[in-house]
Order: sequence, then structure tokens, then C-alpha cells
Amino acid sequence: MEVHVDSENVDRALRALKRKMANEGVYKELKKRKFYLKPCEQKKRKQREAERRRRKAMRSRGRKGPGR
Repeated sequence: MEVHVDSENVDRALRALKRKMANEGVYKELKKRKFYLKPCEQKKRKQREAERRRRKAMRSRGRKGPGR
């Protein structure tokens, strides 16, 4: 991954690099690989994240979830 530095503006280049890394999911991948998760724990985590996304989507639409 590379970022071009123009006219010695290193701060701008650093921000661009961080933005690029965030968009490509590098930080998320590093966080995921920090500790080993057993396959069953990975499955549970994935289900929890999916449920969180579903609830967030329901809130943004202004509706209540099933059974409510």
C-alpha cells in the first residue's frame, strides 16, 4: 500500500494512509487476529454481529423487532 507525498505535506499523507487502511479493513483484520478464536467462538461472534446489524437496521427504519 502506498501514498504519494506532495510538497512535503507528511501529515496529509499520513491521514490519507490511515483512511486507505480503514477502507480496506486492515484495522479490523488486525483486531480480529490479535487473539486466536476457536471456530465455535468465531461462529458465535459472527452471529452476535449479525444480530447487532439487524437491530441497528430496524432502529434506523423506525420499526420494532419480531414479537414486539
